[in-house]
Amino acid sequence: MSLIAGVDEAGRGPLAGAVFAAAVILDPACPISGLDDSKKLSAKKREYLSEQIKLYALSWSIAQASVEEIDSLNILQATLLAMQRAVEGLHLSPTQVLIDGNQLPKKLPYPAKAIVQGDKTVAQISAASILAKVARDDMMDRYAKQYPQFSFQKHKGYGTKQHCLEIEQFGILTIHRKSFNPVRTRLLNQL
Repeated sequence: MSLIAGVDEAGRGPLAGAVFAAAVILDPACPISGLDDSKKLSAKKREYLSEQIKLYALSWSIAQASVEEIDSLNILQATLLAMQRAVEGLHLSPTQVLIDGNQLPKKLPYPAKAIVQGDKTVAQISAASILAKVARDDMMDRYAKQYPQFSFQKHKGYGTKQHCLEIEQFGILTIHRKSFNPVRTRLLNQL
């Protein structure tokens, strides 16, 4: 039986928090209806599908690369590292790995192929995109409780006008990516 693992990430663009990746091997005998690019789904639908994926997939794994790894490696390399960790976290060995995007992690121990916009066309990648997005959003919701002066539950760490105003007003947190602007510029201006 061929075991196709789909891989996708969430959180490449935000100014705060880790980048997440997930890998999913779906069970052809238990199809999950409604899978789509996570960005096209409501938060409620993503959460429902995330539970379905965890229940019915043959194997799934969620991994991340930290803010420190993002700042030291760069966001692309940190994303590829999170993807590699997600694949390595699967308890089944895939016969092929399909990764959303146009780049592959270098150290994958399985045959792999990059598929641009794969989260829109490949069910396994859609499932991975949903798991990664839900896990990252959950983390940002926890940060919203930890840092109530920041609206992480709303902007999820992205560089919205609200988030930039919060950085100006309350300063830079340890969870902010120091290599990303406007965080980097603000740090340089403080020197």
